[in-house]
Amino acid sequence: MDSPTILCAEMNTEEYIANAKGLVDYIANYYTTIENRKVKPDVQPGYLSKLLPKQAPTEGESFHEIFQDFEKFVMSGVTHWQSPHMHAYFPALSSYPSMLAEMLSDAINCLGFTWASSPACTELEMVVMDWLALATGMPDKYMYSSRGKGGGIISGTCCEATLTAMLAARKITIEDQKCCVGQKTLADADILSRLVAYTSDQAHSSVEKAAMISLVKIRMLPTDSDYVLRGGTVKNAILEDRNKGLIPFFVCITLGTTGCCAFDNLEEIGPVCAEEGLWLHVDAAYAGTAFLCPEYRRFLKGVQYTNSFAFNPSKNMLTNFDCTAFWIDDATALHKTFCAYPQMPLYLSHNHGDAAIDFMNWQIPLSRRFRSLKIWFVMRSYGTLGLQNHVRSQIRLAQYFENLVAAHRDYEIAAPRILGLVVFRLKGHNELTKTLLSKILLNGKIFMVPADLKGKFVLRFSVTSPQTTEATIFEDWELITALGAEVLDECHQFVPPIRLSPEYLPDDSEEERKSVYGEKTNGHWESESEDCERIGDISPFSTSDASPKKTFPTDEARYRNCLIRAFDKLSVD
Repeated sequence: MDSPTILCAEMNTEEYIANAKGLVDYIANYYTTIENRKVKPDVQPGYLSKLLPKQAPTEGESFHEIFQDFEKFVMSGVTHWQSPHMHAYFPALSSYPSMLAEMLSDAINCLGFTWASSPACTELEMVVMDWLALATGMPDKYMYSSRGKGGGIISGTCCEATLTAMLAARKITIEDQKCCVGQKTLADADILSRLVAYTSDQAHSSVEKAAMISLVKIRMLPTDSDYVLRGGTVKNAILEDRNKGLIPFFVCITLGTTGCCAFDNLEEIGPVCAEEGLWLHVDAAYAGTAFLCPEYRRFLKGVQYTNSFAFNPSKNMLTNFDCTAFWIDDATALHKTFCAYPQMPLYLSHNHGDAAIDFMNWQIPLSRRFRSLKIWFVMRSYGTLGLQNHVRSQIRLAQYFENLVAAHRDYEIAAPRILGLVVFRLKGHNELTKTLLSKILLNGKIFMVPADLKGKFVLRFSVTSPQTTEATIFEDWELITALGAEVLDECHQFVPPIRLSPEYLPDDSEEERKSVYGEKTNGHWESESEDCERIGDISPFSTSDASPKKTFPTDEARYRNCLIRAFDKLSVD
């Protein structure tokens, strides 16, 4: 659509109204036509600095001029996260109610560091955090209505929540260690050097980053064949480290890992942490929204053992970024960690300090945004049933894609699908899937990212948009398979003549092998039959130029199976 036509450098109220209406029209048009845009922009690092002036303008420019440059220069470098063809990462969804709430929040622009600085900012946050806790099956200890020591706060990201929880656990552990008999004279640094945290080898990198910032050791514990961290593994690691003189203090488990959306076994790990006295934090960044649906709360068994829990409504709950729901069972730990004032400075003090909550003492920064408005708008606009329908729709669409993959001879599902993420790959060597991803990114129609599952290179297909349908998924699958066919065809074209031993076709019966390869004498097969064709070099995958000689059957299905098996035999990861 055309950009708004208001031409005024110093925008007054009337011009703001006109420009805002034009901008709302633009946003509505953007959402209704986003499917037609390439998801990933075709730009290179540094592109924008070459297009924009080296310094800010001396005199103000009109909104019309600014918006023209936005459409021309900025939008050309935007990745369209709301597109139904966006399948990278996890969802980062917004909605009209959420956007309207953000308009109000930006207009009010309050800084809710204390209750007194904006009472509604604090109190609405307490209300919606209880709403969320009740709607997702959190224990009573996380709700303000329980009148306990715990409660919820809206953070910027789950990364921030993990760091906040780890710092609080560190503070409490150091205090506890000093209270032990014979430990009162220990310096904080002596204790700190022995602290060790635990998470799984599938956890988000932010857990390692939190440990780095907290100056503590961290162990990435191995997961099982389904990429799940188990209680016995955590227990053994704790005992092993205690025998080394270390102090285990913190466990972060993931419900819905980034790589494949695996769920660590909370039911097993919870009792271990309770018995051993470790802080248990849950990162459910993506999967937390699914707990709106009772059928997925089976993964919450053991949640009563947790000390803190976080998930992102900004991922799949139609609430725009930034927005993380973070609960803690005892806010005293946060006060001890983040309240920097033995006595509150006069400029921060108020008459209701004993009765009200000041969220500045629950977090790393002082100031905070009015984020609760968008959760309030979304939960009231959709209702619990509407949000449940949204979650279930995303999962149904992912199951549809999973069925398409499973039915194709050249592809395999790489890990169990539980929610709206499917991980898959071309059968055979990792290089096949890597090449496929390169073609997908070069094409730009859809956007996907890979993951490494214990050395297996996989592609992640995440259902990310409310506008996604079976039709758009099938369209994307057709593109993926077309590009995958190119990958296999190119491998066919570039392999020098090599002979395939019949052992590469283990599904063939002995009679079938004889019909193609002749009789086997002294451990060797006769020369290839006329039913086989010679194809070229698997150059990216072969160990040397002198690769073993092999041949491939001309039958397409057997040829593809043969090619895949040959890659596995000839390749070195």
